[in-house]
Amino acid sequence: MSGTTMTTPAERITALGRAELTLFLRSKGMIVSAVFVPLLLPFSVQAATQDLDLKDKGLSLGLVLLPAAIGFSLLFAVYVALIGVFVGRREELVLKRLRTGELRDREIMAGAALPSIVTSLAQCVLLAVGCSILLDVAAPKAPLLAVLGVLLGLLMCAALAALTASFTRTVESAQVTGLPLTLVTMLGSGVTVPLEFLPDRLASVCELLPLSPVITLVRGGWSGDLSAYEALGAVLTAVAWSALAVFAVRRWFRWEPRR
Repeated sequence: MSGTTMTTPAERITALGRAELTLFLRSKGMIVSAVFVPLLLPFSVQAATQDLDLKDKGLSLGLVLLPAAIGFSLLFAVYVALIGVFVGRREELVLKRLRTGELRDREIMAGAALPSIVTSLAQCVLLAVGCSILLDVAAPKAPLLAVLGVLLGLLMCAALAALTASFTRTVESAQVTGLPLTLVTMLGSGVTVPLEFLPDRLASVCELLPLSPVITLVRGGWSGDLSAYEALGAVLTAVAWSALAVFAVRRWFRWEPRR
């Protein structure tokens, strides 16, 4: 028997995740954008909803702010942050070197995304507790829907970040290439303004945006007002976006620096 030590995929991903966490903690810009920005942006939503009659739509301030805050966490702690991570590691030849070892491609991607995903999960828990205390938001009536929405959002945003990184040349341009999806999501996915307040035709289109089903599942999980048909539609939309993003990443993701 040889003296080599066999490792499991979980061990390899965890080891890579620890290395990425070290780099994450050394980047002040990353900490600000991934940790503090998602916690501060919900205050802008509160200002935007002051003139809206939330009770007329069966909503409350807590049921608007909590899903919005989780949406901001997914956007900035996962999507925006990971674009920079994937591009930076690619341009520094880190990804190329990792592929020469026993790590598989999906393990490299998962390990690189692990710190951002853990950060977002921690934020979601903190936001849920904070809204429960400060805004008198009751415990979720359908917690499985809320959990499913967050998990689908994490997978989708990580995959979309990798896809965006495929067409991003430098770390400096990462914020620019991620801006279109970020703005469209903030304006049209029910993050800043609930879809219930949009015209019916526009709302029907916005329901198909990537993060819309996540917001729907999270809000429905807390309110318990989401029908089985609506929940299934949201899940299928989120799964479709995730599958499409994963397929596109496998086809177009670049492991070597762009010239």
